[in-house]
Amino acid sequence: MSAVLPVPPALQLAVVGAGPVGLALALSAARRLPAARICVYDRLPVAHDVSGDPRTLALSQGSVLELQRLGVWAAMAERAEPIQAVHVSQQQPGLLDLLGRAPAPELLIRAVDEGVPQLGAVIPYGALAAPMRAAWLAACAREPQRLSVRWGSAVSGVRTVSDGVEIDVGDDAGAAGALVEPHHLAVIAEGGVFAEQARKAVAHDYGQTAWVGTIGLEGGESGVAYERFTPQGPVALLPLPGTMLADDGRTVCRRAALVWCVEQKDDAVAGLTEAQRLAVLTHLLPARVGRLVSVRPLKHFALGLNAERTLVQGRTVRIGNAAQTLHPVAGQGLNLGLRDAHELVLQLARGGDVDQALRRVEWQRAPDRWAMIAATDFLARSFTWPWPGLSTLRGAGLAVLGQVGPLKSLLARRMMFGGR
Repeated sequence: MSAVLPVPPALQLAVVGAGPVGLALALSAARRLPAARICVYDRLPVAHDVSGDPRTLALSQGSVLELQRLGVWAAMAERAEPIQAVHVSQQQPGLLDLLGRAPAPELLIRAVDEGVPQLGAVIPYGALAAPMRAAWLAACAREPQRLSVRWGSAVSGVRTVSDGVEIDVGDDAGAAGALVEPHHLAVIAEGGVFAEQARKAVAHDYGQTAWVGTIGLEGGESGVAYERFTPQGPVALLPLPGTMLADDGRTVCRRAALVWCVEQKDDAVAGLTEAQRLAVLTHLLPARVGRLVSVRPLKHFALGLNAERTLVQGRTVRIGNAAQTLHPVAGQGLNLGLRDAHELVLQLARGGDVDQALRRVEWQRAPDRWAMIAATDFLARSFTWPWPGLSTLRGAGLAVLGQVGPLKSLLARRMMFGGR
């Protein structure tokens, strides 16, 4: 059994990965742990510009509040689109629907009904990451004696030793072993995507592909996120700020981010033209989304579950995609990572000793973390099960949630704030 070590007067904390989750942790730790020495490592060079990265991220309202607490939301709010409502529905009719004996298989959650200004927001990755980078650089400039960042530094290994961890640091080309640097605690926040990750303790390839891009819409209601369950997999539309020109080059329309999940072995999307993809999406999505008038070229990536059993291993903590990579069916991966970061800093700030703080993190985060992993895993797998009546059960579940107010509010609160 290892000795219990008190939190040093000047805790030396290493954060590996300068993405949104890693920077959220670093910014929070700089505020709540005023004596801590914090170093952020990132393999990208300082000249790498993240501001134009168009990848779309869905933030829960809890994540928006966390970014406000960190003092960075004001710099990114103009490029974020508030989510005022979430509409979930099922395309194929279940048996009860065909017989006319059940409510429509749909669920509508509205911010106004839950007494909140918004359910969350949608923002491009670059609009989120760039202000967080700027905030950390500004913090380092104010307190260079305890806050720092190492751009172009690839961390190739982290080892727990008697009084903390040793980190092997290479260069931006990935060369390892150039330096060995000691810290009391290392937080790995550099996750990557499922297809590029080494397999963790809990892993499953869903055999699905996600096609992502931007859709142009006419009509419909702004500020609504849509999730549509189809026989091939879920299709989601997330509202985006600003407008775009339709394919005719004249019509100005609303923008929405598309996530379209299909089976890899029977991927009909790959061979379609943009016009054909637009026609298929028009058939799949409910009429209430409005008229689909444009679809930009789509990119695709493989989907799978890849999760560690525990966040903590010795003096190393994994958060965000480094701890769990999820199916995008619920859009909760980033939000879960931000809650990981918040709880870790909160427990370290309580004082005591490092090992006790890490044990508290493990216990505090486990229910929220595993509930979200189980829910997304169940939904993702359910589209591959050939069980008769499954669509009926799923549709009935949506109908019940839509009709029972307390259950709907409970789900809404869980999606906005997690299991805190």
